[in-house]
Amino acid sequence: MRIRTAGVVAVLGLALAASGCGDSGSDKPAAEKSADKATGGKLVIWADDKRTAALKPFAEEFGKENGVTVEVQAVSKDLQTNFVTASQQGSGPDVVVGAHDWIGNMVQNGAIDPVQLPAEQKSGFNETAIKAVTFNGQLYGVPYATENVALLRNTELAPEAPKTIEDLVATGKKLKAEKKASEILCLQSGQNGDAYHIYPLYTSGGGYLFGTAANGDYDPKDLGVGKPESIAAFQKIAKLGEKGDGALKRSITGENSIATFTGKKCAFLVSGPWAVADAKKAGIKYDISPVPGFAGGKEAQPFVGVQAFYVAAKGKNKALAQEFVTNYVTKPELAVALYKAEPRPPALTAAFDQVKGEDADLAKFSEAGKNGQVLPAIPAMAAIWDPFGKAEAAIIGGADPAKTITAAGKTIQGQIK
Repeated sequence: MRIRTAGVVAVLGLALAASGCGDSGSDKPAAEKSADKATGGKLVIWADDKRTAALKPFAEEFGKENGVTVEVQAVSKDLQTNFVTASQQGSGPDVVVGAHDWIGNMVQNGAIDPVQLPAEQKSGFNETAIKAVTFNGQLYGVPYATENVALLRNTELAPEAPKTIEDLVATGKKLKAEKKASEILCLQSGQNGDAYHIYPLYTSGGGYLFGTAANGDYDPKDLGVGKPESIAAFQKIAKLGEKGDGALKRSITGENSIATFTGKKCAFLVSGPWAVADAKKAGIKYDISPVPGFAGGKEAQPFVGVQAFYVAAKGKNKALAQEFVTNYVTKPELAVALYKAEPRPPALTAAFDQVKGEDADLAKFSEAGKNGQVLPAIPAMAAIWDPFGKAEAAIIGGADPAKTITAAGKTIQGQIK
């Protein structure tokens, strides 16, 4: 674990919320509910490199306003694993920033506390984002950004957005025949597959990961992998693979998919907002549209992910952490700064409205994800990634879809407790 400190120290007075930081059903901000004051103390925040830089000036401001020391520490890799381990050892931070699908694992390991976000503040967020950070009926994080994949298209090579994946393949084949491109589609797979990026095609083919319970939560007892729907989906995906149309290839990986697109070797890229900066830097004329589904199939639904702030259950200053995430992370200025550090649609409606006029791509990614599925945050999801991905890669390479995904389903089922 490599941790860099971009810390700040400042001194003034602090009005902190009491231990609970307010009733989650209250219409008043948490700070207004507090009658106590706490001075001094230290708040430690863990985030990745990009978010650490964006957080630093706001951490300084929070420290100055509240008379505390704030340290923003960059954890360069394996942030979730390092956080859970450090939490168990009593050496973790007070606040951690990360993806919403960490929640199930972190709750299972007793690493995070519910967040006491008042109803008035909660209403200011995108509903999908709030749903994503809600687990077992409790809010466990304050969301700041949403993300999903879409189809980026080189408009010089492909002026029109394809309506179906078959249309895309036809255009890609034509470009290859004309030697204007070397690949039909850049959708990362590699030797181990990539469940996240293939998911829109999997859903369009009729597949699902988990069913839903009566309350709308994902039901780990209803595993879709290995069922007839998943077999049908992968039979369609196989036709796009190396022994079919050649649109999906294991040689396209997370390391080269964006570079292949920006190098004008393929006209179509399935990726997220993180790919836009590279496209702009390369001078690619591009447009963004939803990932197209199979002709006559269901709508292609990408995963919708959410980035959020969490309060460490074993942090040394939990009241201060609740204050920070409920009354500071909810500021539009912070959401906008994080957006500028790494452009992802802000989860806070006021921040989204503030930046959407400056960034046409923002609305297009949001449109591409409006009917997406919230990435499951249940602990059982951890059992999906490896077997599903390896089955995907094998099928793309020519393995029998029915046998391969059925075997993956049995492996996953055996790992779900």
